Amino acid sequence: MPDPRPALRPALRHGPRGRRGRAVLLTLAALLGAAGWGPPAAADGGSRPVVNTAEGPVRGRAHGTYATFEGLPYAAPPTGPLRWRLPRAAPRRAGILDAGAPGTRCVQLPPLGPGGPSGSEDCLYLNVTAPTKPGRGRPVLVWFHGGGFRNGAGDPYRPEPLVTRGGVVAVTVNYRLGVFGFFGHPALGGAPDFGLADQQAALRWVRANAARFGGDPGRVTVFGESAGGLSVCAHLVSPASAGLLRRAVAQSGSCSTTMPPYALLPTLGAYVPFVPERRTVSDGVRAAARLGCAAPTSGAVLDCLRALPVARLATTELMNGFSALSYGGAALPLEPRRALESGRFHRVPVMIGTTLDEMRLFLAQTLAAYPVDGERGYREHLSASFGAGAPAVEAAYPPAAFPTAALAWATALSDASFTCPALRDGRALARHVPTYGYLFADRDAPDSSGLPPLAGFPYGAAHGFELPYLFAPVPSAPPQLRLSRAMTGYWTRFARTGSPDAPGAVGWPRLTPAASAPVLRLAPGPEGIRPFAAATAHHCALWDALPAPAPTPPARKAAR
Repeated sequence: MPDPRPALRPALRHGPRGRRGRAVLLTLAALLGAAGWGPPAAADGGSRPVVNTAEGPVRGRAHGTYATFEGLPYAAPPTGPLRWRLPRAAPRRAGILDAGAPGTRCVQLPPLGPGGPSGSEDCLYLNVTAPTKPGRGRPVLVWFHGGGFRNGAGDPYRPEPLVTRGGVVAVTVNYRLGVFGFFGHPALGGAPDFGLADQQAALRWVRANAARFGGDPGRVTVFGESAGGLSVCAHLVSPASAGLLRRAVAQSGSCSTTMPPYALLPTLGAYVPFVPERRTVSDGVRAAARLGCAAPTSGAVLDCLRALPVARLATTELMNGFSALSYGGAALPLEPRRALESGRFHRVPVMIGTTLDEMRLFLAQTLAAYPVDGERGYREHLSASFGAGAPAVEAAYPPAAFPTAALAWATALSDASFTCPALRDGRALARHVPTYGYLFADRDAPDSSGLPPLAGFPYGAAHGFELPYLFAPVPSAPPQLRLSRAMTGYWTRFARTGSPDAPGAVGWPRLTPAASAPVLRLAPGPEGIRPFAAATAHHCALWDALPAPAPTPPARKAAR
C-alpha cells in the first residue's frame, strides 16, 4: 500500500530552509484551497428578520430578495477542556442573538505571505442565506470551504446567486483546522477527525433548524470545493454522516485525489489527503514530546496540551503536519477510495467534477524555484515523478504539442492528480447511485486567486476558478454570465430533485461504470456546454494503469 503521508510532512523534515523554505510551505498551505470572494453583502438598511432556532431567536439582515443570518453557533466553543473533544451541542440562549455579522474564523495561518495566526478556537459558527419570499420545503445546500484543512472559513462564500436564482436555502460552515481539527494521540483514543465531526455537528444543526428558515431538512445537499470536496467524499463514507445528507457535490476534490512525488518541488513527496490513523497518532506522540507534554499518564498529556496557548500550537509545522483526514477509526473506518470501490458508501445521488487546468494554479507558484527547462527539463520532471511510467506519459503528452514544456507538465499533472481520479470515483459511484460528472473548461474565467500573472503561463481554468460562477460576485461578461446562470441552475435543480436536468437546458448525461461514459463540459459560448468524452481526451486509461504514489523517500536534489 502506498505511503499516504501528505507531501507537507516530508517537506518539513527534509525540505529547503530559510526564505525559500518558508515560501514553499506557504505555497503548499494554499493547496486544495480557494480564494475568498470579497466581504459579506452589506445590509440594505431595511428590516431585521427574526427566526426562532432550536437554541433561541436570531436576528438577521434583509437584502431585498434574500436574507442573511450570520455567526450562528452550531456547537459549544471547543476551548479549554473542550479542545480536542468531539463537538458538543450549542447551549440555549436567553434573548435574541444578533446574527448580522459572521462569527470568528477558526485558528489559521495566512495561506500566502508572512504572518502569525489569526482567528479563534471559538469558531464553530455557520451562516444561513434564505429567500425573503415566504415559502417552505426548499432544498438546502450546505457548503464546506476549501483551504487544505489549514485555512479558510464559510463567510467569504456568498451564495446569493444560488439562493435568488434557484430558490434554495444555503448554509456555509466553519470547522476546526490544522492541529486543532486533525490532531491524533493515544490519549485521544486515536485521531478522531475533529474537523469532520464539526461538519457533522453542523449538519445535525441544519436538520434541526432548516425548516425554520424555509428549508426542507430531508433535502440537504452537501457541496464543497478542494478540501471541501474531500470533505464531501468523507461524508459519503463516514458512518456518522448517515441520514444527514440527501445528495452530494464534490468539486475539485475526490476520494482518489493525489499528487505524484516531486510534482511541484524536488523536496516534496506525494500528496495524499487521507492517511492511516496510526500515522497521525505516532506523529502526535512526537509532537507532544516536542511541546514538552510527554507526561507519564494519558490524562496528564492532555492536560498539558490543552493548557498550551494557541500560539504554541498554531505553527507552520503543526498546522501543516496535521492537515489530513485519518482513516481506520470510527469516523472513517476504511480508506475512502477503497470504500467507494467496495460500494460501502451512503446511497445518495452525486455530482463530481474538476476544472480543466487544475494544477496551473499551484505550478505557477513554484516554477521559479523548480523550472521546467525545455524538453530536457520536462523529461527530468517526468522521470522524478513517474519513474518507469515516464515514457508512456511523454508519449501521451509530447512537449511539442504544447506552447511550453511547463504547460505540458501542468496538463499531465492536472489529469493525473484531479481529472482522472475524479472520473475513477465517478465510475465507482455510478455502479450504485445516479452520478453526474462535469469538467469546467472556461480558460477565460476571472482570476480569483489573488496571485500575480506569470508570463507565458496563463492560469486558464485553474483550481477554484469555477467558484465565481456559483458564488457572488459573478462574472459580468455576457457569455460567462450565461454560463453562471446555467451552472446555478444545474446545481440547484440537483439539490431539488437529485438530477441536474430540466427542459430547455443542455442534457447532462449520467455517468456509468464504463470508462467511455461522457461528462458535461461547462464553458461559455455556442456549444460550450455539451457532453464530452473526458476519460479519452485526458488519457485516463494511462493514469488508471500507473501505480498510485509511492512511499516518500528522503529528499532528493533538484534535477539538472
